Amino acid sequence: MLDKNLVHDVLTAAVAAGADLAEIFVENAETNTVNMINGLVEKANWGLDYGCGIRIIKGFNAVYTYTNNTSKDNLIRIAKDAAAALQGGGSPGVVPEFNRLTWENIHPIAVMPNSVLKKEICEGLRIGSQAAYDFDKLISQTSCNYVSVIQDVLIANSTGLWAEDQRVRTRVAISAVASGDGVNYGNEKQTGSSSPGAKQGFEFFKAQDMKKLGADAAKTAVTMLKADYCPSGRMPVIIDNAFGGVIFHEACAHSLEATSVAKKASVFTDKIGQQIASPIVTAIDDGTIPNAWGSINIDDEGARTQRNVLIENGILKSYLVDYLNGLKMGTPSTGSGRRESYKFSPTSRMTNTYIEQGKSSTDEIIGDTEYGLYAAKMGGGSVEPATGEFNFAVLEGYLVRNGKVAEPVRGATLIGKGSEVLPLIDMVGNNLERAQGMCGSISGAVPTDVGQPMVRVKEMTVGGRG
Repeated sequence: MLDKNLVHDVLTAAVAAGADLAEIFVENAETNTVNMINGLVEKANWGLDYGCGIRIIKGFNAVYTYTNNTSKDNLIRIAKDAAAALQGGGSPGVVPEFNRLTWENIHPIAVMPNSVLKKEICEGLRIGSQAAYDFDKLISQTSCNYVSVIQDVLIANSTGLWAEDQRVRTRVAISAVASGDGVNYGNEKQTGSSSPGAKQGFEFFKAQDMKKLGADAAKTAVTMLKADYCPSGRMPVIIDNAFGGVIFHEACAHSLEATSVAKKASVFTDKIGQQIASPIVTAIDDGTIPNAWGSINIDDEGARTQRNVLIENGILKSYLVDYLNGLKMGTPSTGSGRRESYKFSPTSRMTNTYIEQGKSSTDEIIGDTEYGLYAAKMGGGSVEPATGEFNFAVLEGYLVRNGKVAEPVRGATLIGKGSEVLPLIDMVGNNLERAQGMCGSISGAVPTDVGQPMVRVKEMTVGGRG
């Protein structure tokens, strides 16, 4: 992507200007999207984004600059300017010969997305849209989206590291809106969605059951339109698998990222080796799962990704650490340095984060619950990272009565604090599943998996009506 001699010269200039470490990140990203409303194509786009970011580290401080002008003169100029901004003083800069990082690629791609006609994509999306409409006459609108990304990256630094990788991802999303007609269910509207993705090519899209995705989205919307409001109060809460893991991701795992831990701005700072969760809870962040949405061969600092055990049997074992925050903490990188693009400096981020499989069956968890809320599908929410306090909407919920799933309820929210909820998990299911999302932080939005088996929280606050 850039000539080695050019990269060597840029890094040498940065080190000579005072950098302890100089790093260059080059990206060429090709994106294809199709957006469809009510079965009609609204827009179909293709885009190419190319650029280079240079990071200069001196002590515990860093300066980051980026450009899409990758001429030698420009790159050397901005590298020198960035290094000078740290006021480190000059020194004889010596950058060794590059040592190319190699690995076995465990994310095979069968069909490159840029080899496929958009007509084929549109045909698949229309099937999903029609399936949503066919599910129930209450469905008033559908939205179907497709996105594929081919991202080529180069990471090199002044220690002699040289790493190149290609990342290919594909995702499809279908949402459906159910509406009342002014008489039946008033003017209420409810939404359901399905949005799977993978670190795969077009073969992922071809393998999807578009009829099922459309019907699943419609089912949630219609069910919630017909539901009464959820009662509020303290009660047991059963959170289903897959996207149910978003609560752990947001309220707990973000607080395990060195981004906050290094600043001592996390509720879990200095708690390695301590019991922070129920003994039946083990939590993992694993960037090596083959073809998983959040997986990467190397992170955006050129470190190999790995399987990081965050919590084991309730004991805090590890944080997620990037290079710079690792310097501050005296801890090596865990392969967790990530960024959205060359326009962002990397920091510690999750990949595929989930609560590990337990021993209880779904029937056992529900059957053991006399009364409570079953959160079948989770929606969005808000979190205060420093404290782990959260407020999450339940997209599809049901009351549990006498050990059985009873009537659907809408408008439910789960309110709590991650460090207080983890010890209250008293049952963990055996049906682990992951779901896909985009995680936002100071280094932009990156693809991540969330996941868990069904879990039961002994008691937590449920917001509702009445």
